[in-house]
Amino acid sequence: MGIAISDPLRLLARRLETVTRRHGDNPGPVDHIAALCLEYDVDTIVVGLPLRTDGRESPIADEAVVFAEALRDKTELTVEMFDERYTSQIAGRVIAETGAGKRGKKRDKELVDRLAAEILLQGWLDMQRGGFVG
Repeated sequence: MGIAISDPLRLLARRLETVTRRHGDNPGPVDHIAALCLEYDVDTIVVGLPLRTDGRESPIADEAVVFAEALRDKTELTVEMFDERYTSQIAGRVIAETGAGKRGKKRDKELVDRLAAEILLQGWLDMQRGGFVG
């Protein structure tokens, strides 16, 4: 799972790190993310909501919701769900086009996850400012 953070003005997202999370691993790395929230003085957490291409929730959407609720309970912060469709595909394409991911499959997957988190957060930030999301 990729983690990204925004600047204090909420203009730009940047990828931060990757944490391991497996399907069925609910609620996931909540304690680690809660610690990051304290370290970076976070006031809102954005969690990707896995939707199908037709907009319906995917089979793992329930896990994302449980994870978001666990984060909300642990941190007492605002937690928003945001459509994560295509973020990994876009991240993979960017990495392939720039040649950034030629270090092995595991490292490539981690880079894709971090970049996808950055893309997701940037989309959310843009939406908050009334900008284009797409």
